[in-house]
Amino acid sequence: MSSAWLLPEHIADVLPSQARRIEELRRELLDMARTYGCELVMPPLLEHLESLLSGTGHELDLKTFKLVDQLSGRSLGLRADTTPQVARIDAHLLNRDGVTRLCYCGPVLHTRPEGLHGTREPLQFGVEIYGHAGLEADLEVQELAIATLQRAGLKDITLDLGDARLVRGVLEGTTLSPDLTEALVAALATKDAAELARLSADLPRGAAQGLQTLLKLYGGTEVLAQARTALPDSTLIRAALSDLQSLAESLQDSHPELRVGFDLADVPGYAYYSGVRFALYASGCSDAVLRGGRYDEVGAVFGRRRPAVGFSLDLKTLVTLCPATPLRAAVRAPWGQDAALRAAVRALREQGETVVCALPGHEHENDEFNCDRELALQGGHWVVRALAASN
Repeated sequence: MSSAWLLPEHIADVLPSQARRIEELRRELLDMARTYGCELVMPPLLEHLESLLSGTGHELDLKTFKLVDQLSGRSLGLRADTTPQVARIDAHLLNRDGVTRLCYCGPVLHTRPEGLHGTREPLQFGVEIYGHAGLEADLEVQELAIATLQRAGLKDITLDLGDARLVRGVLEGTTLSPDLTEALVAALATKDAAELARLSADLPRGAAQGLQTLLKLYGGTEVLAQARTALPDSTLIRAALSDLQSLAESLQDSHPELRVGFDLADVPGYAYYSGVRFALYASGCSDAVLRGGRYDEVGAVFGRRRPAVGFSLDLKTLVTLCPATPLRAAVRAPWGQDAALRAAVRALREQGETVVCALPGHEHENDEFNCDRELALQGGHWVVRALAASN
């Protein structure tokens, strides 16, 4: 019999020091999103399964915990991603005609971790812009994504760009089963030329050659020039390459220190993204810290196909990459029933100060606050004075 205090695998408590850092960063990022005009939404953790998994959400099926509602008998799901819910809010509850900018931050649950040391309960922060099909919305989202990592203190940020339209352009005119499409995309992502050749053996020659060409198109801005000559000449491919170049130039103009790379074969969430997709990397982390892109089909299942672009990240992972933050300054106060003392403590807290009252016998215990001052009785009055460094 397992111990009652043990948690399920890849599920963990968040202890005070990390919880403090997560909450402080959560507030900072939501406040920053607001400066871009984003409105905060809080979707429920639990929804009817068909709502969570319909349309582009079907890719989340294996990630989603499922249960039966004891009230209705219907199947419910614990959300594995917040974007489908935000699309539902935009489509049905807000139902606006113009541009809507929304942000959110809340837990999601996954049936399996994404890595050996990954959590099954990420704290997902994200931003979505609905209602604008132009590249301006993509650029705004990417600017905010870069600002998010910079606000968290991350250095040496690299932007990786790609576009789902490139694979669609290469495969244009061919009819593929969903299973074969998924296998081809997986072979592209892993750069497995032999597997890609095997899977595409029965495809038209142009499509098979185009897929093999995509495997080699990764690197710096020179990749876009190579793609223009090496890939088939199609409207989808021309539009994708033009958008990628425009975004890269705009972002490097405003962020000269930003490294920009391209991997035209890597299209994670191929069935989900409809255009440009991007990922941000930072020093100290081999995997992407943040992912996003354009997904214009996300609201179609809710009856409103609206242009949509956004990004999300796991705040728990982000905090582990952030520089350590100093403990919050606080005032240490003695415990007592004296009315003047209690009034002084209340007044300090109303001013926004953290006041830690030392309970009897625990005067020197203090883990999570930097008590650099103390409340002391001087001349019959309670006053705040500096504490010596040794304290």
